[in-house]
Amino acid sequence: MLKKLSGKTGRFCSTAVLAIGFGLVGCTSAPQASNSTPESPSATQTQASPSANLPKVVATTGVICDITKEIAQSSIDTTCLIKPGEDPHAYQTKPEDRKAIETANLILYAGYDHEPSIIKLIKSSNNSAPKIAVHELAVPKPLMGEHEHGEEKAEDKPHAAGEKVPDPHVWHNAQNGIRMVETIRDELIKVAPTNAQLYTTNAAKLTNDLAKIDTWIKAQIATIPADKRKLVTTHDALSYYADAYGLEVAGALQGVTTEEQPTAARIAELSSQIKTAGVPTIFVETTTNPKLMETVAREANVKISDKELYSDELGGPGTGADTYEGMLTTNTCAITTGLGGNCTLFAGQATPTSKP
Repeated sequence: MLKKLSGKTGRFCSTAVLAIGFGLVGCTSAPQASNSTPESPSATQTQASPSANLPKVVATTGVICDITKEIAQSSIDTTCLIKPGEDPHAYQTKPEDRKAIETANLILYAGYDHEPSIIKLIKSSNNSAPKIAVHELAVPKPLMGEHEHGEEKAEDKPHAAGEKVPDPHVWHNAQNGIRMVETIRDELIKVAPTNAQLYTTNAAKLTNDLAKIDTWIKAQIATIPADKRKLVTTHDALSYYADAYGLEVAGALQGVTTEEQPTAARIAELSSQIKTAGVPTIFVETTTNPKLMETVAREANVKISDKELYSDELGGPGTGADTYEGMLTTNTCAITTGLGGNCTLFAGQATPTSKP
């Protein structure tokens, strides 16, 4: 079930950081004296493009990309494929994605069919670099969920009604996030062993932060009245969160993917479930169509939270959810207050300056 393939991500760094933090075989050191003159035009060109000699690492999702950057900092040249607010389930690859994958030294992707279009491209690549299914390596025994609650298009991969498939949304449990950090750290060390100490140190700090967030989340959810700890979202993306932090998934309009459209019968069924369960508030997600849940809310006579959840991708600047840690804390406060609890901001947590 585990999939370990080949690839790489990276990002730009300054010449100073490159000279101090990363030495690749075949690279020449830049002169230290400020009054030194380049020996030749070619030497000047090399220094003008410091990322040229860095390992190229491709990360498919925002969460994987953010973790990778936190660990590697400027020691790699990172390319992040899926941008904030984009839906990995529905993402369609672009020509530049293929180019990045074909030239990468390491490819980090989610797996468990989270980003199907990109996974297909990765598997068809001729690049022999490592291709790492981060979610599958970090969480080899995933939760299982229904693929869909609606109707798939005829050209989509067929799934039997009610078929159980691995739930790819593993990172919503901060403990799983720690395992992802360890997986990414280990793969980066294999690609750039000279930076092993940097990666180990940064991964340890991130692991410590996530452990604190894990404890903090439990404390926030505990403020929700016990009979209100019921979660209803657009698609079944928060089962790991609910399982880890003591919530009941009372329903979702779609299964673990957003590839299919829910039927009118499914909307009516969910509305009935909400009424029966006495759910106080339901949640829309940033990567899905809010009109679907608005219909459910009207039929169930229940309110929709004014804070959307970041279920599949990070938010943009100013949302408070533009990092993995920020996604966890922002979602937690939205869920806690939406269900009648009181959220105390996590130490250093940013207050959103824009919707949601």
